[in-house]
Parts: sequence; C-alpha cells; structure tokens
Amino acid sequence: MNSDTKTTALQPAPKSSQTYIVVTAFLALFAVVGFGIYGLPFFYDFIMEERGWSRAVITSGNAVGKLIVAPLFGFLAGWLIDKYGPRSLMMTGALMLFIAFAGIAFSSSLEMFYVFYVFNALGYVFAGPLPSQVLISRWFDKNRGKAMGIAYLGIGAGGAVVPILAARLVAMYDWHTALAILGGIGFVLVFGVAFFIKDNARKQNAAVEKEKVAGAPLVEGTPMKEILRNRNFYLLAIGSMCSIGVVGGINQHIKLYLRDLDYSQVEAARVMSFVLLSSLFGRILMGYLADIFNRKYVMLLIYLIVASAIPLLLVPDFGGRIYIFAVIFGIGLGGDYMIIPLMAGDLFGLKALGRTMGIILVADGVAEALFPVLLGLLYNEQTQSYALGFSVLIAVALLGAVFIYFLPKTNQHKGMEGMVENG
Repeated sequence: MNSDTKTTALQPAPKSSQTYIVVTAFLALFAVVGFGIYGLPFFYDFIMEERGWSRAVITSGNAVGKLIVAPLFGFLAGWLIDKYGPRSLMMTGALMLFIAFAGIAFSSSLEMFYVFYVFNALGYVFAGPLPSQVLISRWFDKNRGKAMGIAYLGIGAGGAVVPILAARLVAMYDWHTALAILGGIGFVLVFGVAFFIKDNARKQNAAVEKEKVAGAPLVEGTPMKEILRNRNFYLLAIGSMCSIGVVGGINQHIKLYLRDLDYSQVEAARVMSFVLLSSLFGRILMGYLADIFNRKYVMLLIYLIVASAIPLLLVPDFGGRIYIFAVIFGIGLGGDYMIIPLMAGDLFGLKALGRTMGIILVADGVAEALFPVLLGLLYNEQTQSYALGFSVLIAVALLGAVFIYFLPKTNQHKGMEGMVENG
C-alpha cells in the first residue's frame, strides 16, 4: 500500500457525505416505516367497514407479509447489503412500497390483500431499517449513536405526518385514492435519495481503515457461525422480539382502540400523530444516552418505558389520559428500534452487522407480525375490550427486559476486541 493510499484511508468521511447519508436514511425510514408501518393502520377501519373483516383478519395481512418475506429474504437482504451495498436494494424497496399501497387500495379480495402486504414487507426489508442501519454504521465511527438517532427521527416524522396527511387526502378524495397517493409519495422520496448513494465509495468507516493501515487485527469480522453459537445473540434476539412485538401490537390497534372510544377520524389522527411526535424526542434522547451510558442499560430503560405506558390504556378514563400514554409510549417507541443495531454492533462487530441484523430483523418481524393478530383474537367483541390483550402485552414487555438484563456490558467506545464472552 503506497503512502497516498494510506493518507486517503486515514481521512475521515467528508461531512457533506455523512450529512447526505443521514438524510437518505431519514427519508427511507420516513416513508418505508413511517408510511408503511404506521400509515396503513390508519385505513384499517375503512377496510373493515367496506369488506366486513374482523380485527384479527385486518391485522393478519401484516402477519402474512412478514412471515413469508422475513424467512425468505431477511438474511438474503443482509448478505446482499454486506456484499454490494444498500443502493440497489433501497431503490427496489421503494418500488415495492408503491405497489403495496396501490394494490391494497384497489384490490378487494383477502387473497390479493395478502399478496400486496407481501410487497409491503419486501419494501420494509429492502429499503427500511436494515440498509439504513448499515449506511450509518459504515459512514460513522464517532457519534454513531447520535447519527442513528437523527436518522431514526424519520420514523417518528413519517408516522406523525401520515395520519394528518391521510385524513386530509381522505376528505379530499376517498380512502382508496388517498392510500395510493401516499404510496406514490413514498416511492419518490426513497428512490430519489437512494439513487445518488455512492455505495462503493466507502465500504468501511475510518476506524476500520485505520486498523488496516496500522496492521492491527480487524475487530469487526466475527464469523457468523461464532455469533450463532453465542448465547448473547439469542438473548438480544428474544429480548428484542418481545419489545418489538409489543409495540407492533399497540401500533396496529391504536386507531381501532380510539374508534371504540368514539374518537373521530381527525381526533384519532391527532393522537396517532402525537405518539410519533413523542417518539422524535425519544429517539434523540435515547441516541444521546446511548453515546454516554452503557447501551445495555439504555436498552433496559427503553423496554421498561414501553411496559409502563400500556397500563394507561386499561385504567378508567381521566383528563389527558390518552395524551399521557402517547408521550410515554412514544418515548419508548422512539428508542426501541434504534437501540437494537447499536447493541448488535457492540456485541458482534460492524463488519457482520448486515448479516446479524438480517437474522434479528427476521425474528423481530415475526413478532411484530404475530402480536397484532394475537391482540385481535384476544379482543372481546361483546364488551369492546382490549383488557386481556393489553395485559398480555405488559407481561411480554417485562419478559423482554429480563432477557436484556442478562446481556453483558459492552465496550462500545473502543470497539469489539473479539466477541463478548458468554456470562
């Protein structure tokens, strides 16, 4: 390696490039998660009324899509991102998102509803959290937690905007057209920014390049088979499944819960938006804490916040109850998805992050898919009550915190010197 190459390798990523990467991840999460995960449930009551489906059936579309796509494409997407970079997958995912929204809007059979939810799941896998996490991890060494927190503001921003935007579009047109328009907006946002990513310009961050030049061993290349033999992988995966399943159940049913309380479309949209606005603060706060304190304890805090919010949906109504819930739950929601890749990077290294998160996201996707269906099955149609279902979610959220408690403390500042030992 000549001196010019060494000098180049030691140079940090240009600030302008880092800024564009954060903007790209922000807009991808804004559309793919904000619209695809938090926007579609806004239309559930319209679909139920028109097609006569139950709560379990309407939430089963997300389950079918995730259960088909996650096992088949989750690890493949992680491998493709590690090998070729996120650009092509993100553009493909943008197209999948549009097909999903337009298809769900204008198809009427349950079979086609499932087919287009598969496209929505593909959009999530190819253009959502996984490529965004890898982008941030490749381009940032210091302040990775803050960068991840800023990028993940896109989820909260998209989720906050989409109910208000959807309500206005429904008032202007009808719910079918409104849903298709949202899909088109999502496609333009993700495809437009992903097109200009330079995947191959910087495949590893400055710290990894510095280790290469200095002849130091690469601490980020833990073999996948070693990760799969480590109990910490399963503690992280199961713990994250519990919490992601819980927030997925709440998010898929919150609009239906509010409609049971006779909230209008505008009022329900306002509450849903407030949850996601609160998540913006949660993402900033938890990203900041993740760069200061050990991430295991930040993760525990997030999981306990999620568990503490749900009882507010069970107590007798009082002034401001729903908005107090929205603030607490939103803060927990804000940090939930963001903390998982940070912990995975600390435990198993950045070089294997795409493959590691590919598997964990598959597991989380299964939980996120099944828990809303379970909540729909536990819903009492006679009393219009979620009491049993919400009680189960509280127990599961606390169980997730127990699994995270048994993870080791990690050395997040110096990077991983081999895999963290068991016990």
